Amino acid sequence: MTELTNHILTELIEIDAIQIKPDRSFTWTSGIKSPIYCDNRLTISYPKIRNKIIEGFIEEIKTKQLKIDVIAGCATAGIPHAAWLADRLDKPMIYVRGQAKAHGKGNQIEGVIRPGDHVVVVEDLISTGGSVLSVVKAIEAAGGIVEAVFAIFSYGLKRTNDVFNQANIPYYTLANFNQLVELLVNKGEITEAEAKSLIDWCNQLG
Repeated sequence: MTELTNHILTELIEIDAIQIKPDRSFTWTSGIKSPIYCDNRLTISYPKIRNKIIEGFIEEIKTKQLKIDVIAGCATAGIPHAAWLADRLDKPMIYVRGQAKAHGKGNQIEGVIRPGDHVVVVEDLISTGGSVLSVVKAIEAAGGIVEAVFAIFSYGLKRTNDVFNQANIPYYTLANFNQLVELLVNKGEITEAEAKSLIDWCNQLG
């Protein structure tokens, strides 16, 4: 685990963006009983952590040597981070809804994207990957070339890796579920038995 990942996870826990209950008493909108609640939208209120997040994204861009013409934010939670990243890189920005508006001009993409533009997509959280890949498809339909998807946190599910591989789109996250569990054990926040239960739960999601 890198120092940046450690800092980001620690601060996400401190601001209650990530909460853990090994008894799985959180319920996702899908009905899944979960031991984790992750609300990275809270980061917009904390300059220190949001700056670290943007630094992490920039480092990934440099390391992967990505060509970028446009930064795209997933509506709504990815928009602020996309805006800060675009500002730091002095790049144009767009944002993309999950589906086209039912009124007005019926736009799904707001901002300017041109055929052939190389795009990095920014999301706050990746679970199964379905919602962010619908954003990728919208960008590709507009003629954009998606270089990668970035997110703050992911569960690292096998099914997520599979759908991104099928779409031939790489994704990078600053932290993941296994790293979170490792950190909690190291800090004495959970026992080894609780850690195993958490990892088993994540693996069962596939």
